[in-house]
Amino acid sequence: MSRITGLKGMRHIALKVRDVARSKSFYQDFFGMDVVWEPDRQNVYLSSGCDNIALHEVSQSFAMGTPEQQLDHLGFVVDTIERVKELEHEFQAKGVKIIHPFKIHRDGSASFYCADPDGIVIQMLYEPQLSSQRIT
Repeated sequence: MSRITGLKGMRHIALKVRDVARSKSFYQDFFGMDVVWEPDRQNVYLSSGCDNIALHEVSQSFAMGTPEQQLDHLGFVVDTIERVKELEHEFQAKGVKIIHPFKIHRDGSASFYCADPDGIVIQMLYEPQLSSQRIT
């Protein structure tokens, strides 16, 4: 299979956490990450400049010890919004399961979500700060 054009690499990951504020402080204090977007108290997006991590607070059942997967999804950064749309159609045509269709988000990013053969969720993401960067 040939390489996907417009793909900038896997530079986004989303984690399910028990306490968003605590996790936000951890990633800021230990890794020097800055808040990119904090739409509410249960979600925050941080970046070190060349990557992006999303922290999503999970339900009380997780906090009480009920096993739940901590990886929410991983994300591949794409160079343009138009290329994200094209990739959704290309993936559908090849039988890839689309979990959430193409959407433009409030922060100017755009994405769709699909699943790999084992059901791991992958976001194909245009993110204004990351997508405009040149990687050598």
